Amino acid sequence: MAFLFHKFQEAVKILAKSPTFARAREANHLQFEADINLLFLYTSYNRLGRNADEADAEEIINMANKASLADQQKQVQENVHSQVTSFCGHMDDILLPDHKFKDNQATLPITTSSSPDSSGLGVAVGRNSPLQVDTAVPETKALQCTEVSQRLKDLMGYTLEVKPSQIPHEDAGKGLFLHGEANIGSVVAFYPGVVYSPAYYRYIPGYPRIDAQNSHLIIRYDGTVINAQPWGVGGESREIWDWTSLAKPKHTMQPDAKGSDRVGWMLSKPLDETHVGGNREVLERRNPLAFAHFANHPAKGMVPNVMKQR
Repeated sequence: MAFLFHKFQEAVKILAKSPTFARAREANHLQFEADINLLFLYTSYNRLGRNADEADAEEIINMANKASLADQQKQVQENVHSQVTSFCGHMDDILLPDHKFKDNQATLPITTSSSPDSSGLGVAVGRNSPLQVDTAVPETKALQCTEVSQRLKDLMGYTLEVKPSQIPHEDAGKGLFLHGEANIGSVVAFYPGVVYSPAYYRYIPGYPRIDAQNSHLIIRYDGTVINAQPWGVGGESREIWDWTSLAKPKHTMQPDAKGSDRVGWMLSKPLDETHVGGNREVLERRNPLAFAHFANHPAKGMVPNVMKQR
C-alpha cells in the first residue's frame, strides 16, 4: 500500500500542473476544484482497501486526469457516504442494546431544560404548537463518552482526543489529536453545529458581528455557515434540543489560530426578533468524532495532515 500511495502523491503533483488547473487558476473556485481533485484521489485510494494492486491505482489516477469536476465530486460524495454509513453502523453496535431489532426497542422519555437561552434559530423555523415535556426515543446503553470513544477505536482503529494544542501560537487553545491509526483517505472527524444558509444569516447569534465572540464558525463554498459553538465538546447523554437553546460548554472554547475558514466579516442589518419559536430534536451528544471545530490550522512551515470536505 505504501508503494501505491507514493503513486498517488506523484499523481497529485502532476495534476496540479495540468492545463485544466492552469485554466482554473483564474477562476473563483480554484481551491474548491483542487480540493475535490485531492479528495477524489485520497478517498478512492481508501476505498481500494488493502487488497488493491497497482492496476487499481493507475485506473483511479487516469480517472482523475479525465473525469469532470462534477463526476469527481459525485464520486467523493459516494466514497465519504460509504465511510459515514460504516461509522453509523459502528455507533449502533456501541449504543443500541440490539440494533438488529429496532422495531421492538424500548423507549425512554427525555426532558428539556425549562429555561433555554435564545439562539435566534427558533425565529427561522417558527413555532406553531406548544412543546411537549417528554418525547419517546429509542433506548441506548448508559455509556460514558470515554467508553464510547474507546469502543469506537476498537472497531475502527482510531478515535479523537481534544487536548491543549501543540502549535506555538498564543491563541492556539485546544487542539485535535488522532488516537490510534487511520488509513489515508479516512473520514476522521465531523464538524458539528447549527447550519445557516445565506437566507438565515440574520439568525446567527451575535449578528451582525457574528465572529466577535465565536471562533468556531466556518463557511462552505456555497455560502453556508456552520456554527459549532452550541455543540461545544458534546455531552454524556442524549439531549432534547428545541433549536432555541445553546449548549453550555463544560470547557472554555478558546479561539484558535487565525485561518482562512474563519468567518470574519460583518453581515447586513439584523432582524428584529419579535417572536421566537422552534422544533425539537433528540441529539446524541456522545459522538467521538464530532470535534472537527477543534482542529487548528498548521503553524508556519508545517504541512496540513487533514483535509476538509465542505
